[in-house]
Amino acid sequence: MANYKELEGFSVQTLATDPDSPGWVGSIFYNSTSGTFKTVKPGGTTAGTWSSGAAINTTRGGNQGGSGTNTSSLIFGGYTIPTGDLGLTESYDGSSWTEVSDLNTVRRESTGCGASNTDALITGGNSDPSPAPITANTETWNGTSWTEVNDLNVARIRLVAVGHISTAAIAFGGSSPANSYNTLNESWNGTSWTEVNDLNTGRQTGLSFGTQTSAITAGGYTGTVIATTESWNGTSWTATTSINTARSFGGGAGSSNTDGIIFGGDTPTVAVTEAWNGTSWTEVADLATARRQFFYSGLTSANGFAAGGYTTVYVNVTEEWNAPDLVINTLTTS
Repeated sequence: MANYKELEGFSVQTLATDPDSPGWVGSIFYNSTSGTFKTVKPGGTTAGTWSSGAAINTTRGGNQGGSGTNTSSLIFGGYTIPTGDLGLTESYDGSSWTEVSDLNTVRRESTGCGASNTDALITGGNSDPSPAPITANTETWNGTSWTEVNDLNVARIRLVAVGHISTAAIAFGGSSPANSYNTLNESWNGTSWTEVNDLNTGRQTGLSFGTQTSAITAGGYTGTVIATTESWNGTSWTATTSINTARSFGGGAGSSNTDGIIFGGDTPTVAVTEAWNGTSWTEVADLATARRQFFYSGLTSANGFAAGGYTTVYVNVTEEWNAPDLVINTLTTS
């Protein structure tokens, strides 16, 4: 019988740590630290890591979401001390943040999503003076300026929006004048919002990722932080596996209801990152800075970012998530 060297042309290599390069995909290796043989296959986020990015220009937090990836991002609005509510917008090119045109409506506790630093949407929120009216105002970004478009049907704060382009999104949950823990879900087609099927569990500030037709929301606040997860298939929400660490007011990045990560949040404040494969949650590398109420986005589970937010003070720290396209499995014998 042929051995591995005869088949592949080289022996099984011994490594002290698991590899993190896609060049290892298809290989078998021996991990001398764990004393196990392992295989490297394509896909997955288990080898992902957080690294430092450029600091944002205006220290702030207080929003849910952002637009783009860790090389082409947009953040907008929010809150800081002593300024209060903000309309400031900053654009990221993977190296530095640049201030660009302001929002038309200054706000905090709003939400947003989009494809890049040239395509974004913001909706909901409120602003000073307190108590301020909750807004249904929606604006879209074209790379140069914000334009007011049609409002949400129900004004809300602390809701969450997901969508990989500014013309196709859903916005769900949050707090409205009539309901502190809303189940309401609205779909955006680039022109107007339409009410579609509700969440099963009303909540504020869930950790979410995905698209208008395939999304995940996990955790959130219902008077206490929860771990409940729901999956959206474009028609309805279905309860699925709970996250490991219950929390709210964190971030998410992902391509669908079968692939994504969530990170940070308030339980109290944590740095925990969890990866979703469509069936289960796995804890992976933590943020360097535990935080909540920050700006975030990521169109896949490999290119997210977290910017600003609140620790015990507001911060200007940016972190970038990168995950090689590989997953490492331990070989077992029977």
